[in-house]
Amino acid sequence: MPGPFHMAFGVRDLETTRAFYGDVLGCEMGRSAPTWQDFDFFGHQLSAHVTEATADSGGQVEGLTVPIPHFGAVLDLDAWNGLAKRLEAGGVAFHIAPQIRFEGEPGEQGTFFVKDPSGNTLEFKGFRDMAGVFAVGA
Repeated sequence: MPGPFHMAFGVRDLETTRAFYGDVLGCEMGRSAPTWQDFDFFGHQLSAHVTEATADSGGQVEGLTVPIPHFGAVLDLDAWNGLAKRLEAGGVAFHIAPQIRFEGEPGEQGTFFVKDPSGNTLEFKGFRDMAGVFAVGA
């Protein structure tokens, strides 16, 4: 079984980044320095570094233009629903609202996209059956 992934990404400032990832998403904070902060992102290590943010481009998935680049977490469906409700209650705007993708097919999943305060796009996926994470469509 692979271990956690590590991803470093650019942010505008650490104050709003800590508030979003720590307070809004509920990620524990790890090591830090004046120009970066580590987070426990659903069991994975994210390192937010103060730098220039990059502009998004888009990719097509089931007729939607999804922001590229993006990253996120794969959750069970109950946790995904809970996170969506938490974000909505916290006033976080959805870049792409919660919806079910690939309905009735292998890999059926809930998905939604949000942006952090630095403009980085996050996608959260929810699966009823985690075996579907790597399922191949019909």
